[in-house]
Amino acid sequence: MTTTHATHATFTEANFHREVLENSQPVLVDFWAPWCGPCHVMSPVIDQLATEFAGRATVGKVNVDEQPALAQQYGIRSIPAVLVFKHGTLWSRLLGSRRSRFCQRYLQRNWRLPEAPRLRRHARA
Repeated sequence: MTTTHATHATFTEANFHREVLENSQPVLVDFWAPWCGPCHVMSPVIDQLATEFAGRATVGKVNVDEQPALAQQYGIRSIPAVLVFKHGTLWSRLLGSRRSRFCQRYLQRNWRLPEAPRLRRHARA
């Protein structure tokens, strides 16, 4: 079974085929590691995408230190690396840290999903 955090799933060798490749929804997979600074910058973006695309797409993460075979299988040589799957096929790759709005537009364009409602920004004091 997939481990689900507050907003994203955790993919492992044990569940990757079922949860990513056999998923009827589009799937975004973030390859990351705990020691990776840019990965920590990207983490809130991934969580926001998981929230915004909930019910329309699956968003999850693979820890490359814990799942080295998956990283090797998909040719992950630098992180963060975001792979996008559609109908079980690797559709595209995004390398490096990206802003949330860029990722939203990219996914909407490539997944042909309706635009998600914008999250309200709280006024700063």
